[in-house]
Amino acid sequence: MNIKKELQKTAKNSIVLTIGGAAVEAVGSTRFGGKPDVPSDFLWDSYEGECGDVVKNRPLSFIAQFDLEEISKFDTENLLPKTGVLSFFYESESQRWGYDPKDKGCARVYWFPDKNKLHTAEFPNDLSENLRFPALKISARSKKSYQSYEDFLLQREKLIEDWEEFDEAAESLGIEEVDDIEGRSKLLGWADPIQENMTKECELVRRGYYLGGDWEPHVTPQDEQEAEQWANRDWQLLFQLSSFDTEDGFELMFGDLGRIYFYIRREELEKRDFSSAWLILQCS
Repeated sequence: MNIKKELQKTAKNSIVLTIGGAAVEAVGSTRFGGKPDVPSDFLWDSYEGECGDVVKNRPLSFIAQFDLEEISKFDTENLLPKTGVLSFFYESESQRWGYDPKDKGCARVYWFPDKNKLHTAEFPNDLSENLRFPALKISARSKKSYQSYEDFLLQREKLIEDWEEFDEAAESLGIEEVDDIEGRSKLLGWADPIQENMTKECELVRRGYYLGGDWEPHVTPQDEQEAEQWANRDWQLLFQLSSFDTEDGFELMFGDLGRIYFYIRREELEKRDFSSAWLILQCS
């Protein structure tokens, strides 16, 4: 197998994000943190999760929002809606990992089609001050994205000898490794995993499997085969956010220098149904 040619076939567009500096806080503007812009009937979601020894209902943290009219010029494959605001929330205190079907609701994605009908929400009273993130600017640019070794290997395990073989092909295409410390945040494209492939994990959790600990024995052979065969085709990275810090002292940390990844089934993305997007956290 010519790995370089196979890797080239996986190329698709991503929107690389740079976070930092003062945000534009006009209603509906693209930004990290601050207060979200929402419709009048918006209900701020909570999630009942365990943090330490305490299990309680906690409001989700507002992570980021994107002005889709602005972002659409970087969306060369036309995957996202062209208008409105796409918003991301995550319960940042308990920081669920996404390998348990019970993690459903720990993260939410909303599409608000009409930016003119939005207003700036107030934080819930019971949202901790340290989980009310500062408003920061997000800059965007298009960049070609290729499968990682973990995604590439999912259906080609018998066709590739070792990681070095893949790494040589990636280097010849000018694909740089993502620094785990500096990180990378982006919309769309392929994920930059810190651990293993996540599309298969999304599919199996969606089918009701708990994937913590020694999970493989209880997955049926049919579900295992179908998840492996269809996962990269059926699941699309929506948003990847890396741990980062700023010069003025703000630090956002997911586990140990980790990332959170929002995935969505492609058919649901086409229908503009973001209600079943799934979050996975990985860290080193």
